[in-house]
Amino acid sequence: MSGDIESIGAAITAGLASSAVEPKHGGGHGHGGARCLNCGTSLVGSHCHRCGQRVDIHRSFGAIGHDLVHAIFHFEGKLWNTLPLLAWRPGDLTRRYIHGERARFISPLALFLFAVFLTYAVLAMVGAGNFTSGVNDGLGLDKALAEQTRTSAIADSMQDEVDRIDAELAKRDLSAAKRQELQTERVTLQKSAEYLGVARSRSEEERAADRAAGPPVLDDPVQQVKTSTEFVARNKVNTGVPFIDHGMEKAFANPQLILYKLQANAYKFAWALIPLSLPFMWLLFPFSRRFHTYDHFVFVTYSISFMLLLFVVVRLLNLTVLGDWATVAAISYVPVHMYRQLRGAYRSSRLGSLIRTALLFFFCQFAVIGFMLLLLALGMSG
Repeated sequence: MSGDIESIGAAITAGLASSAVEPKHGGGHGHGGARCLNCGTSLVGSHCHRCGQRVDIHRSFGAIGHDLVHAIFHFEGKLWNTLPLLAWRPGDLTRRYIHGERARFISPLALFLFAVFLTYAVLAMVGAGNFTSGVNDGLGLDKALAEQTRTSAIADSMQDEVDRIDAELAKRDLSAAKRQELQTERVTLQKSAEYLGVARSRSEEERAADRAAGPPVLDDPVQQVKTSTEFVARNKVNTGVPFIDHGMEKAFANPQLILYKLQANAYKFAWALIPLSLPFMWLLFPFSRRFHTYDHFVFVTYSISFMLLLFVVVRLLNLTVLGDWATVAAISYVPVHMYRQLRGAYRSSRLGSLIRTALLFFFCQFAVIGFMLLLLALGMSG
């Protein structure tokens, strides 16, 4: 089920990201007609007044390259109208888009999806760098898959032992007492092997430091059966909801793998930050008749888009000698950007904007926590 949810999240993010280009139809030279070839409307001028398609169309191999260049430069034209305002005058951009200036600017949702896609692409190529290296080193996230592989190998060896017992049980001349003994051993081995499929592999140092945190992974399958069975019985989770119990057992057994999955799924469900943030924006202007949900949606979406694009720029600058300076400058500018967007978009006073900026910082923590809990639930259910 978790795989289906993750696929949906990836499809929403990656599929809708293509709309960020927002190309128009047509371009080039070709044969015109009295009616639009797309919707059949009678034509007046160079474009259909109903669907927007150009009168001239083209059907050649060179037209493919033309469409590509047209799409890039069409998006680029809007991009250069949008980015300067987004970076320095975000409040003006937000207000102008809300009040109807749509043709010159990229829509907030399209820009958000493009920023998510760009962030994922850049991080896939260059990694997260200093932003998460310390966390990864502290938690051992980079070793999660290796540890999981080692644990799986031990579980496989135990499964081989189960197969050996099955071969013994298949013998017809086996005594009743011996058969009962082998059946009991088989059940115990099978349960332990199934448990080790999600158990955490631990180094010698980790075993000595925290033996109570999980069952030690031993080289002797017989000893592993005893310790693993005792741990399962001692740490059984029972909330009354089976899938929650299963997820919590997996999280307790292998927290490193859960954190690894959080990183992998974050980009797929980045869009969830928008609905999570909208209630907090309403709290900044409670019961206001001047501002509606759509206004807050535009504000939040442009704001998150800027933060993602800023992260991409800083991450790329971190590959140069300007990395540390860029990080400090970006962190310092974030509250300034939030203040300027609040003051410009909502026409608040200086004092009101400062107070709301402080509150917005506080609310952002709740939105991020809610987003992390969502990712955690998805990771535990996988």
